[in-house]
Order: sequence, then C-alpha cells, then structure tokens
Amino acid sequence: MKSLMLTGALLCQGLASPGLLVAQTESVPPSTVTFATYNVSMEAENYFPRGTPGNSEKVLIKELASGSNQQIKNIAQIIKTVRPGVILLNEFDYIKNPQEGVVQFVKAYLKEDSNGVKGIDYPYYYYSTVNTGQPTPYDLDRNGKTEQYGSDAWGFGNYPGQYGMVLLSRFPIDTKAVRTFQHFKWKDMPNALKTTTEDGSAWYAPEAWTQFPLSSKSHWDIPVKVGNKTIHVLASHPTPPSFDGKEDRNGKRNHDEIRFWNDYITEGKSSYIYDDNGKKGGLTANASFVILGDQNASPDEGSAIADGIRQLIANPAVNGGTAPASKGGSEHSPSNAFAKNHTAFWRMRADYVLPSRKGFQIIDSGVFWPAKGEPLAELVEKRESSSDHRLVWVKLKVK
Repeated sequence: MKSLMLTGALLCQGLASPGLLVAQTESVPPSTVTFATYNVSMEAENYFPRGTPGNSEKVLIKELASGSNQQIKNIAQIIKTVRPGVILLNEFDYIKNPQEGVVQFVKAYLKEDSNGVKGIDYPYYYYSTVNTGQPTPYDLDRNGKTEQYGSDAWGFGNYPGQYGMVLLSRFPIDTKAVRTFQHFKWKDMPNALKTTTEDGSAWYAPEAWTQFPLSSKSHWDIPVKVGNKTIHVLASHPTPPSFDGKEDRNGKRNHDEIRFWNDYITEGKSSYIYDDNGKKGGLTANASFVILGDQNASPDEGSAIADGIRQLIANPAVNGGTAPASKGGSEHSPSNAFAKNHTAFWRMRADYVLPSRKGFQIIDSGVFWPAKGEPLAELVEKRESSSDHRLVWVKLKVK
C-alpha cells in the first residue's frame, strides 16, 4: 500500500443472499459494486472494561499486531464472505499510523485465506480524526464536574479517537476531493434542535455552544472512482439518542447529524454547509452517492427523533424503499414485525446503506445474520463473537 498525508487525514491509494450466504466471486463484472457498512466494535473498551487505566487506541494496535484476536478474525471472515467493494467500518479506533491500524488490519486479518474463505485486499482506504474523546473544559452533561472526557468531550469518548471510522475500498479514492465536516458548528445549522433546560434556558454555556461541533465523530464525503464514474461515499456515525435526560441533548444531536446528509444531498438546502477547508455547499444535483453508517436511529422503533431518519430515507434523491433483511433478525425477535430488518443485536434497524436514485440500480441487499443452524451462524452467536451490530450490504449496478 502506498500512503499519502492530506490535510491531517491519512489515506491510501493504491454477496451473499441473507439466507444462502454464498460468497460473491471475483468474476463479478466491474459494473456491479457491493457497498457495506459494519459497526465492528473494535475500540478499546470492547476488550477491556470501561474505566480501565490506560485504555486508548494502543489496545487495538496490540490486537491488530497479534493477528490472532478471535473477535477480529470473525469480523474479517464476515467481510471476506460478503466481499464488499467498499465498506465503512464504524467503531474502529483512530490510529494515526496506518501501518499499525488500517493497513495492519487488512494485512493480518483480511488478505489471507482462512476457514475456507478466500482473502480479500483493500488497496485503498480513508480515515481521519474524529470528535469522540476530544477533551473540552466544559461541563457539557451538567453533572457539576468538568471531566474533559466521557460526556464532557465534544463527542462521547474516554480517549481521543475512540469509536472512529475507516473506509476500505477496492476502487481508487479521489483523495484531493475528499470533504470532511468534523468542525462544522452545530449552531450554524438553520433551525438546529437547540437543547434547553426545563425552564427554557440554554443547556450549554454560551462559550461551549459557540464551539460545539455538530458531528459526534465526523461527516465525510469520500469520492470513489469506479471506472470513469465518481461515487460519493457519505460516511458518518451519529451519537446514540440516549444516555441523557429530559433535555434529550443526544436525541437532538442525533436528529441533526442525520439531517445534515438530508440537507447536503438536497438542492436548495445545503448553502449553509461548509467543510473543514472552508468550501461551502453540498452535492451537485447530478451526483451519485451512497450514504453509509451506523445512524443509531430507526424510522419505526427506539428513542430517536424518528423524523430525521424518516426524511432521509424518503428523500427523493435516495433509493430507500427496500430495507435489507435477514433470517437471523427475524428469528432473534419472532414477535416483532420489524425484526427482519434489524441490524443490531439489541433489536433495531440502526445501520444503513442508502444509494442515490441517480446512477444505480439495486440488484440485491441483505444483513449478515444467519439463522441458527445455518453456515457461519457462530460468527454472530454472541455479542463477543463479533459485534452487537451486523454487516449491512447493498449490491448495485452502476449505470
């Protein structure tokens, strides 16, 4: 892999039906691409309890270096089975040196054949810094303590870069055209859902609100080149709409983080947006895109302000009419009408692959969640087997 530094970000240049679980072969024509998102839960507190002294990205560095962590092996086997051309990994701790992080993950866990599954290489990748665990001097959760980290960080995290993101691609990335929105201020979103106390006063101190980023991690627009076509991968991981109080500060942030993409892809709504380099505006009207990520929201269940995800799915530019499904999800919650579309062990649709209507035809989709007794069901049998989320994929014909 050849690596390149760009504006603080490190970049590298260079399917199965849910029931059948048949690996996609390498002979799939290049006019079809499988996009996937997967919250892999590869952060330090997955391996050591929260509050363990010394927890940091160094924990993941060690597990990647070993090449023998069973949870990571299982995650890799799932990826190698589905074989996406482009995949976003949520909750992959930010590791500055790619040789210790993303490159090592591909080298030690993905490239080699294992358990009868052919290895897969991702010669291109993108990752950058995120807001989780970035310390502040403010008491953002109003518990009477300024603790810098945890709920007082710009995004919940007990060390910088916890719950980060990585994009892996089998297709080149136009690194010069990547846009990041880590530092876009929440206050600059028109009609933002500002958090207030019970008496109607502002929840956040004025000096904190002035600096408060919208993104709990970041929002990335990553142009991927498939042949002569550019596909904008819109990657994010909004905060869970929970772990707060009546003020619903996390629920409101989750809604507005999701709304950000809705405005970004909608002509006439994106003029207020600026990226980390100061460029303003959203996508052009004829752009092809795929929205990827753990959105921590469902249009039908859970504690999120559902209007955010509902509007995104229903956006005329988005082909959101068919939700990926699995047999395992249905089996996990047999009395739940929405269970077949669940993407998390805790029984909700949280993770999304949403392609644009322009530029694609949906060929197939699924959630990697085999039913008990089916091949590879052991990979998702327990929380510690792989993750509390499932890999979600959509296979697209590129027009």
